[in-house]
Amino acid sequence: MLRLILAFALVVIAPAVQAQTRTPSHCIAIADAAPGLQYLHKASFRDPVADYTVRISYIAHAAFLIQTPAGVNAVTDFTGFIGNTTLIPDIITMNHAHETHWTANPDPAIPHVLKGWGDEFGEGVDHYLEYRDMAVRNVPTDIRSGFGGTEPFGNSIFVFEVEGLCIGHLGHLHHEPNPAQYAALGRLDVVMAAVDGGMTVDLPTMIRILKRLKSSVVIPMHWFGDYTLDRFIAGMRDEFDIVRPGESSLTVSLRDLPARPTVHVLVPRYLRDAD
Repeated sequence: MLRLILAFALVVIAPAVQAQTRTPSHCIAIADAAPGLQYLHKASFRDPVADYTVRISYIAHAAFLIQTPAGVNAVTDFTGFIGNTTLIPDIITMNHAHETHWTANPDPAIPHVLKGWGDEFGEGVDHYLEYRDMAVRNVPTDIRSGFGGTEPFGNSIFVFEVEGLCIGHLGHLHHEPNPAQYAALGRLDVVMAAVDGGMTVDLPTMIRILKRLKSSVVIPMHWFGDYTLDRFIAGMRDEFDIVRPGESSLTVSLRDLPARPTVHVLVPRYLRDAD
């Protein structure tokens, strides 16, 4: 299977588990955005996802549900609890900087559990999984460890490629990516970014990262109250539109990305099956 990578990218191919025709993405190519982002706020996470689109629902803290037209359910920074639901994700990703980003005991019924760190300290890990119409890969990053030290490649930025879109989850990012890591990420159309300004990277660094990535849609996460969120928004207004619909999910397609980069604020909400 052909993959577009750069020579100095940090991604290593692992065996594909379940191959299916998938719309190629442009993650490693810079593409202009087309106008007109579409939002389907009232759609339930149990509703089918329309062709050529991806639905993203903010669950809590750094956990998002990403859903595809082929029925794939992926949850980021999975802690073991996503709400009052019987949904079992097909794919989960985890980062271990804090216990609010992982669980040591994921449900054994989950087919694909992707840890963002290696089995040995500083070893790191490389993932590349193709499952139905989704591909998931990671770019390892360093994290702060105990007593002021650093754990090389202790966590990961995960990239989800669906319907031609590249969706990045920056995880519990502790430093600005280096040139090789930026190259490995490639073009991210949608990015979830921690904006707490303290437990992860400081706010000026995160804003610098996002302005360099130039993603069409930025979804802030890991914020603790309106004060933190508003400080982030204030630092982004000069180059990004701001959308605050008061909803927990959005549906986006490659052809309907906004012409101007946009911060799209989602309200976290645990999943709940209909009564």
